[in-house]
Amino acid sequence: MPKHTLTGNIRRHRAFSSRILGNRRDILVYLPRGYRRFLRTRYPVLYLHDGQNVFDAATAFAGIEWGVDETAQRLIRTNLIEPLIIVAVANTGEERIHEYAPTPGIIDSNAKRKKRSRGLLKNYGRFLIEELKPYIDRCYRTKPEAEFTGLGGSSLGALATLALGLWFPNVFTRLIAMSPSVWWDDQVIIKMVDKIDKKLSLKIWLDTGTHEPGWERARRLRDALVEKGWKLFDDLQYIEVEGGDHGEGAWATRVDPALRFLFPLVRL
Repeated sequence: MPKHTLTGNIRRHRAFSSRILGNRRDILVYLPRGYRRFLRTRYPVLYLHDGQNVFDAATAFAGIEWGVDETAQRLIRTNLIEPLIIVAVANTGEERIHEYAPTPGIIDSNAKRKKRSRGLLKNYGRFLIEELKPYIDRCYRTKPEAEFTGLGGSSLGALATLALGLWFPNVFTRLIAMSPSVWWDDQVIIKMVDKIDKKLSLKIWLDTGTHEPGWERARRLRDALVEKGWKLFDDLQYIEVEGGDHGEGAWATRVDPALRFLFPLVRL
């Protein structure tokens, strides 16, 4: 079994309860260097789905973590990003495909027993907005406003991130979407982008690897966002990683540039 690999000041909230979802999950909170020392300083917050995979190899899928804690430590220490709080929100196993899907649908049409999702993302979003975020804002010195609040994930977690950003731009404005499941429900996320009246105040990191099945769909999503008014290299960063696959190791390599894009250190 892999060893624990937590780095920096990380606090654990075990079995955090949700009345909305009727379940519990662990929450890990990374606090930046200087948090204990600068007692009047408040920080932006990034919430990440699939929290087991974010900080710790001992809990990560296949023992491969994203290394978000190590990467944030290095970037903050070298003044490449602003200090921020990072909240890793664990999934609940079997409920994941229900909580992360914006609409009901089939997750694997090739499987003998088709896995179906009930499409409970709006409830999961309510859990984040009505239960978890108020708790984090009470317990830690956050900047609670939408302009300082980010959300991120990979695969279905990236799909969830994009949908929640479109639904709740008054809560989350900085989005990390790594290898999003654009295919879900006949590319419903592209239809959601097409339906918005005008561009929202969202800054989006979007990426894919060219060894992922159907990776070209991410390019279609990029085009839909550009059509609505997002500007590449300004409020939309789109990356195609040559040879990149669909897994934790690939996503770990993109944490650095994603954090630099969404949380740059603004020099006064």
